[in-house]
Amino acid sequence: MIHELRIYHCAQGRLPALHARFQDATLPLWQKHGVQAIGFWTTVVGPTNQALTFMLRWESLAERERIWNAFSTDPQWLQARERYEAEGPIVARIENQLLEPTVYSPLR
Repeated sequence: MIHELRIYHCAQGRLPALHARFQDATLPLWQKHGVQAIGFWTTVVGPTNQALTFMLRWESLAERERIWNAFSTDPQWLQARERYEAEGPIVARIENQLLEPTVYSPLR
């Protein structure tokens, strides 16, 4: 089991647009492709409140590559991303980590 931690640092003032894109476009497409989301968080205390942190679950690196590639090249996703970024980029920077649980982790 692999967990992916992603942090999307938004362009100033664009966090609401990112939330809208996830709710209306990204999540339905993730469901279509089999992306398993564990949770989504915004920052209450930290360096910025203009970020979305989320975690995904994958059976293997091979599964992640296959599903993520299918999602990221899906014409519906490309159209949605273009539509939501018509007023400018939403995400300024992405942090990404692929994590493997320890033998004593309750989340396996």
